[in-house]
Amino acid sequence: MTDRQTIESLLHTLYAARVRGDLDAVCQCFSADAVMSIAGASDSNPIAISATGAKELRRLLAMVMKSFKLSEYHQLEQLVDVPRAAVHWRARIHSRITGSTVLTEFMVLIECRAGQISRYTEFFVPR
Repeated sequence: MTDRQTIESLLHTLYAARVRGDLDAVCQCFSADAVMSIAGASDSNPIAISATGAKELRRLLAMVMKSFKLSEYHQLEQLVDVPRAAVHWRARIHSRITGSTVLTEFMVLIECRAGQISRYTEFFVPR
């Protein structure tokens, strides 16, 4: 069983690692069989990607973190209802592909098991 304090600490670790671009630390937050989905809209294209299991998840996260650099991370709200959590956050996202930087809002739904994230669903919209 994962308790509230463990989930809060896990979320802090996850977002700190994501902001600094530490792929290994981000991947350590997820269980070996984790499921991740990311969906959102950019200025020109909707985006929907997913991964299941450590190998696919690492490949997806590596691509996302290589393509987009986060700055000015700000958590707006966090709700924990063990074993789930929801996080509303905002950051400036710099695309290493286009060179543009866009303020973006995120809503993330997380499910935890044994101190790791087993399901992660992220929705985003540029502002």
